[in-house]
Amino acid sequence: MNPHVWLVGAGPGDPELITLKAVRVLARADVVLVDDLVNPALLEHCPQARILRVGKRGGCRSTPQAFIQRLLLRYARQGRCVVRLKGGDPCIFGRAGEEAAWLAQHGIACGIVNGITAGLAAASEFGIPLTLRGLARGVTLLTAHTEDGSQPDWPALVRSGTTLVLYMGVATLEQTRSRLLAGGLAADTPVAMVERASLPEQRAHLSSLGRMNEDARGFALRSPAILIIGAVAAYCGTQRTAARLAAN
Repeated sequence: MNPHVWLVGAGPGDPELITLKAVRVLARADVVLVDDLVNPALLEHCPQARILRVGKRGGCRSTPQAFIQRLLLRYARQGRCVVRLKGGDPCIFGRAGEEAAWLAQHGIACGIVNGITAGLAAASEFGIPLTLRGLARGVTLLTAHTEDGSQPDWPALVRSGTTLVLYMGVATLEQTRSRLLAGGLAADTPVAMVERASLPEQRAHLSSLGRMNEDARGFALRSPAILIIGAVAAYCGTQRTAARLAAN
């Protein structure tokens, strides 16, 4: 398949965490539609391309999704190689599924290039194993922001025994805490709050479910941030500390 449109994951922010396939696709691009969270350094891989910034950020003025899709269609129909460059992985809270389906309805084939999602980077940067024998038998990625305001089955998530990795959750910390406590999760469950994972200014704070609201205020937590909730979050900082000691 030689699609006219590629939906490409740029990774979590560190420009070295983009895949070789993504770099190859960018080198062929004629037009690149770039999200806000994409590191500008990655545009060095497509110096020949026309760059269109179509950022979408919660609480900020954003490019409408319908307009983005029309741009993809317009340039694809002109026979150009179009890349939609998204932060993280395009299929994890990145709307790649709906964009691919919409393009298919209009007769445009597209390819998808996976990227490292922020939840994975947030954990590995601070030494958190998202799964660990005896502590976490799986991992659940979820978002606190939904278009229709619906909520997941919080009690079922608690019963699952999986590590919870929450995206876009800074604005709804209190609701998340209350719902997880009501669902049966213990107040002393570790919570790691990771801000701007994989970037030079990244930082993290280890808290607990019962205290995370107060700690987030003291830490001045800001988006983009990831919450890692579960027993394995207690490992936050251990690997990073060990790496710093070894480097010295």
